[in-house]
Amino acid sequence: MQQRFYSLDVFRGATVALMILVNNPGSWSHMYAPLKHAPWHDCTPTDLVFPFFLFAVGNAMAFVMPRLQAGGPGPFWRKVLKRTVLIFSIGLLLHWSPFVKWSDNKLIFKTLENIRIMGVLQRIALCYFFASVLVYYLKPRGAFVAAGVLLLFYWVLCLWAGTPGDPYSLQGWFGTELDKAILGAAHLYKGEGVPFDPEGLMSSFAAIAQVIFGYLVGDYIQQKGKTYEMVTGLFVAATVLSVAGLAWGAVFPINKKIWTSSYTLYTTGLAIYTIATLIYLVEFRQVRGWWTRFFDVFGKNPLFIFVLSGFLPRLLGLIRIPNGFTPDGSPRYLSPFGWYYDTICKQIPGIPENGSLFYAVSMIVMYWAICYWLDRRKIYIKV
Repeated sequence: MQQRFYSLDVFRGATVALMILVNNPGSWSHMYAPLKHAPWHDCTPTDLVFPFFLFAVGNAMAFVMPRLQAGGPGPFWRKVLKRTVLIFSIGLLLHWSPFVKWSDNKLIFKTLENIRIMGVLQRIALCYFFASVLVYYLKPRGAFVAAGVLLLFYWVLCLWAGTPGDPYSLQGWFGTELDKAILGAAHLYKGEGVPFDPEGLMSSFAAIAQVIFGYLVGDYIQQKGKTYEMVTGLFVAATVLSVAGLAWGAVFPINKKIWTSSYTLYTTGLAIYTIATLIYLVEFRQVRGWWTRFFDVFGKNPLFIFVLSGFLPRLLGLIRIPNGFTPDGSPRYLSPFGWYYDTICKQIPGIPENGSLFYAVSMIVMYWAICYWLDRRKIYIKV
């Protein structure tokens, strides 16, 4: 019989809350340093959000995989394929949403010519699929070996196919050319000023390993149960992986945007530290209260609230509130969220980062209220 680990729900919910915080600043130009991604190499607190989420996906997999394995290959493939297609499709629709846009003071239909194909949900879908298949057929020990092979294989690929002497730079990394060839440059992210997708196909190798590590930790927690031996083992594993990631980073730099193998090991180690600490506090010391309840509510509908936090600003962006004129005399409009930031948040005393952070915290509170309402009515939206 599986034991219930409330601390894992808190971990998942805290990851979702942090994801909302870093994805919804009042202004991208005014953010405190810890809430920004590293420009290229290195790792900030914000760079922990996505790997922690993938780790949580693998963690949750450990609690459902025994049931899938007992059901046989047929139900397993139906479940995994259905979930993969749904999550990937939701990610595509989110990029396309709200399906219309303003152009010359009229709404026009958004075409698919430049829609970004990959993204956060698309990466989650692909990593979930491949990690599930590897775990199902190879079992825990084989999956661990597969994760190691993926990390080493990706390192070799970067060295072999990248620009000699500069394989880990934006221009020298090999994956962009393959992403362009397979997906098309028009369908890649362009936030770096050039077509480059931080959730591209080639950088998914190490991300798949991240999900597998999450599964292995979840399986270990179940096998050992709520014992001090289990918690001690987690802290040891966390230390080994984080130190290994830092050491590997000396030759294969820690980098989220190309999701290096060292980044996977380092962030996995930090995720295990976090889970071990939560298990100790929540399960053993019973340190619970408003803070665990706050994060737990987010963890009940993680996919839905992530999608909503991406879709709602786009939808409300279609509403235009007149707000004076631009320097060239054109009418200036704000969305309801933009009006709230300009009218309320920007007026907060101090540096502009204060108002931007206040806006982000306001978004967390708003989405938490939605999650709380859903939880009170036992509405859990899953795929």
